[in-house]
Amino acid sequence: MADLIAPGEVWLVGAGPGDPDLLTRKAERLIAAASIVFHDALVGPGVLDLIPPHVARVSVGKRAGRHSRTQPAIDALLVEAAQAGHRVVRLKGGDPSIFARSTEEIDALARHGIRVRICPGITAASAAAASAGISLTLRGTARQLRFVTAHARDSDPLDLDWATLAAPGGTLAFYMGRGAARHISQQLIAHGLDAATPVLVATSVSLPGECLVHTRLDLLALVIGKAPDIDPALILVGEAVRRRAPAEIEKQLCKSSPPGLQHRNP
Repeated sequence: MADLIAPGEVWLVGAGPGDPDLLTRKAERLIAAASIVFHDALVGPGVLDLIPPHVARVSVGKRAGRHSRTQPAIDALLVEAAQAGHRVVRLKGGDPSIFARSTEEIDALARHGIRVRICPGITAASAAAASAGISLTLRGTARQLRFVTAHARDSDPLDLDWATLAAPGGTLAFYMGRGAARHISQQLIAHGLDAATPVLVATSVSLPGECLVHTRLDLLALVIGKAPDIDPALILVGEAVRRRAPAEIEKQLCKSSPPGLQHRNP
């Protein structure tokens, strides 16, 4: 198993949305083959439980306003571990290629001649759609899917091409959208998207405390404040979100809601 990772090599491994059953088989094998694992704050506890007891584990998680490590510090730790001959796994929540700052780590390692490989993972948007019983695309209605980060540097405004995002015919997936929810709603409506456009707000995706809140665009700011605030919020916007799961797999409400809103806690 150890020969899956060469000494001095680094694997960026997608840990998925949190449920260890949603890991790829390769990701699980890489975790078992590592001699040291660096992991994000959003990696699910069940995934961390798969790290063998003899394997060193280092938390390098970053949350809004609560950064345990700067990105340059994380880069330096990866370089140091690889140069020491470790078999390094860098566990990243979701997929390493989606808003995970993988390029910075790849570049830092490459400058020291360290080989980097990537194991993809299931991203939160896919897992949230699966839990909600919807598709992210819809033939004839939602022909494209856009992943958008709602996190801006420090106090910078969220500067996006709102006119393009508000164009009909697609689904928008806003990651880390809690703090920008009001701005997202206002800008999309101001640029022509119907205020009644369906929205799904998802937190703790795939975990036992998962909460899915169905609402509409003009109520997004109200709803986001009522969603559990432990984890970042994923916001899905578009006509495809209107589709509902069959009645037989509907689950109980995740919490009390304003009139007209539908909540589910699978």
